[in-house]
Amino acid sequence: MKRLHVNRLGVAFGITGTLFYVGCIILMSILGAEATAVFFNSLLHGLDTSGIIRMDIPFWEVAMGIMLTFILGWISGAMIAAIYNFGLVDESA
Repeated sequence: MKRLHVNRLGVAFGITGTLFYVGCIILMSILGAEATAVFFNSLLHGLDTSGIIRMDIPFWEVAMGIMLTFILGWISGAMIAAIYNFGLVDESA
């Protein structure tokens, strides 16, 4: 089996999470509060998100959210790759 490159998988996870975050920003700005609540209620069946959706998010929070999402994504991807690589055993030996 091939080993996974820890940094590459971390970056891939980080970018993927960041794209989802930016997609959420775009979705919220296009749909508005009510349609955003309907969208997330359908994703999170059984949960009513209308009481917790906040539309007036300052730019610094958005920037911090994007950075933290990338960092958490990178950590997740890097940990998955490291754990996967650690579990590899050369069975031919």
